[in-house]
Amino acid sequence: MATRAEILTYAARTHQTEPEHLWSRYPNYAVLRHRHNRKWYAVLMDVERRKLGLAGDGRVDIVNVKAPPELAASLSAQPGFHRAYHMNGEHWLTILLDGTVPDGELFALIEGSFRLTE
Repeated sequence: MATRAEILTYAARTHQTEPEHLWSRYPNYAVLRHRHNRKWYAVLMDVERRKLGLAGDGRVDIVNVKAPPELAASLSAQPGFHRAYHMNGEHWLTILLDGTVPDGELFALIEGSFRLTE
């Protein structure tokens, strides 16, 4: 199960990207963006489960990534995926970091988001 730390390590190693914490009110939110054009390619957050329509109390770690609209629509119907929380749901996808989505698929989607935003 990929963790926030593993995603941040991947971003640093693969794309020389350091997380940016843009909101003092949300210290656990981290934006990953391109160094050359400053476009976001991923946003790590922890949100209340109910905000995603999930059962139970507490918070869950998520990552938002950009995806082609047809892929975002298709994946959002599968376990572990949702229309983007707090982003354009047509072009962004929320992925739960709870082990539901296999690591290989998760990192492939992060890489796809990086390429879409170049």
